[in-house]
Amino acid sequence: MAKPLGYSRQQIWLHWGIAVLILFQIVFGESMAEAWDAFTETGATQMTLLVWGHIIAGVAVLLFALWRLYLRAARGVPAPIAGQPRLQVVAGEAVHWIFYAIMIGAPLTGMAAWYGGVLQAGEVHGTVKPVIVALLAVHVLAALYHQVIKKDGLLLRMWRAQG
Repeated sequence: MAKPLGYSRQQIWLHWGIAVLILFQIVFGESMAEAWDAFTETGATQMTLLVWGHIIAGVAVLLFALWRLYLRAARGVPAPIAGQPRLQVVAGEAVHWIFYAIMIGAPLTGMAAWYGGVLQAGEVHGTVKPVIVALLAVHVLAALYHQVIKKDGLLLRMWRAQG
């Protein structure tokens, strides 16, 4: 299968939709952590609006990530920008695959903890935030590096759909 020139409109919308959902989780996730702590101490759940928001956003991230993987397999992704050092290409691919693992693993461990009472899953789920914040920082800095320093048009591929 030939590599597309850029990402499709669907791929771009899913990328930015997941970005917004993950930012929501980072900013408002403490309410879920508080509810989890209360649940593990007392066995009672506190189903506030932010707790429901965390659950719904987490399920949406999972579904959107699976949809993105389907599109990636069915349509493909653009080739790396020509002339990039091999290590940079490998690092970029690694960060993307780690993102996919987190976008699938975090909701699954959260559901296993919250609905299945699996305490170990809750512990694993609780370690995601600092990892994803670090990955987001690397991802954003790399995009800005390509846009501002290299000026190679990489960032534009996630703004404008191409065939």
